[in-house]
Amino acid sequence: MGRLDVSVNGGKRGRHTPDGDHPSKDLKRPKKGELNFLPDYPEGMAGHNLEGARQLLVQEMMKAKPDALLVKKEMDVTFALRRQEVVNEKPAINLMLQRWPALFTESQVYQEFGRVVGTNLRESFFGSLDSYSASLVELFRKKKGLTGQLLAALLHQTKSSEPTDIRCLCLRGLPIILGDDPSEFFKTSCDAADTAYSQIPVGILIQDETSPLNPSRVGIILEGNVAMDGLPNLPQAFCVLFGLIYALHLDYPKCMKHTFNFVQQVMLKLGKSQLSPKIQTLKNQLAE
Repeated sequence: MGRLDVSVNGGKRGRHTPDGDHPSKDLKRPKKGELNFLPDYPEGMAGHNLEGARQLLVQEMMKAKPDALLVKKEMDVTFALRRQEVVNEKPAINLMLQRWPALFTESQVYQEFGRVVGTNLRESFFGSLDSYSASLVELFRKKKGLTGQLLAALLHQTKSSEPTDIRCLCLRGLPIILGDDPSEFFKTSCDAADTAYSQIPVGILIQDETSPLNPSRVGIILEGNVAMDGLPNLPQAFCVLFGLIYALHLDYPKCMKHTFNFVQQVMLKLGKSQLSPKIQTLKNQLAE
């Protein structure tokens, strides 16, 4: 964070500014362990310079094969401009798709997460998920009652012990064991134009109904729009979606808040160390 962070939070009510906004109103502060929440512009560059770089990016992304090195370079340069837009203006996803199309590519989602958090998302996410998978599957098998029945159905659908299948099982079972409601998060549709998810703020679109637990084609829903399409499997889509939430400064979906907080706090070890009772209980069970 830099001087921009100070300026956007200026004018809050205090001893010398009794007529300012309430100190907690729209406060621009990192909440999920972001290291570069609102960085300053690169030294010697102003908004108009960065806007030119942004337009160059848009033109490059219109090509059939964009230059990956050029895209990365300009995305690095325009990071502060993008964060100012995302944090201060909270633009609609449709507008972000137009202004920053490179941000909605898998490689740049991972790069942006690195810029914001300073962590390799893909490596950390899958490394942690794989380290917990055996304990999670064992816990799924032990659960009784309605939760146990739902988990047993997932276990029955798991066709092999291949890493992707086990990752799918864990990611589908996590919200059940944490008491979330994944029915409004995982949506199934054969048609990317389907309106069944138009009211979904954040979700994953399963586009291959032949294998709903481990689909071979998955999309990402943001604000009722398919923001990314054709991802090869559910774990990959979940990881990319987590990165997009950071890149676009989005809230976690309410129906999956425990699951996303588990990923953030336990799997990736980001943000505050104090865990909610449900997450602490699961963490303790996985450590047994």
